[in-house]
Amino acid sequence: MGKPSGLLSVPGRGSTKHDSALTRVRQQYETALVVHRLDMATSGLLMFALNRETQSRLGRLFGERRVSKDYEAIVLGNPEGTEGVVELPLIADWPNRPRQKVDFERGKPALTRWRVLARDPLSGTTRMRLMPVTGRSHQLRVHMMGLGHPIVGDELYGGAVSREGDTRLMLHARRLAFPHPRDGRPTVVELSVPF
Repeated sequence: MGKPSGLLSVPGRGSTKHDSALTRVRQQYETALVVHRLDMATSGLLMFALNRETQSRLGRLFGERRVSKDYEAIVLGNPEGTEGVVELPLIADWPNRPRQKVDFERGKPALTRWRVLARDPLSGTTRMRLMPVTGRSHQLRVHMMGLGHPIVGDELYGGAVSREGDTRLMLHARRLAFPHPRDGRPTVVELSVPF
């Protein structure tokens, strides 16, 4: 499923937070189960399973890091070089939830590979491909901030300045590649970037 920016992946607490990607998918597939989630502000591909066995198999693939995830983002500024790695351990910033923070003593390992796709000197932004190896909460957002180039539209992590007319977080889950849970054949799912 392609989730729009601003929609929860799963229902939240309270009657005003019932609408979600899972709720919508279940209108057509009653047995749908969540395999992974995206931040509410992030758009893109979400994976659901139609039964517990498939959910378990897919969950195992994510846990074993056998699912390749590609995101596209627009960040503020002009990162040095054309590709690199950000490796900063993350932990919940409890007093400021839902924020996460870098913590070298107690944080969980987090690794993101990145590549520049295009630079826009006129707007002072750069389009990037982000490939998380781990899947920590807000990982890409915190790692881009840690690189010194927060994602455009990210009010939590310093990217609140947006391009003219943009009001959303410029982060999109565009591609998932994984061995099919039934027969292991290579499977790739892609969704075009809306910005």
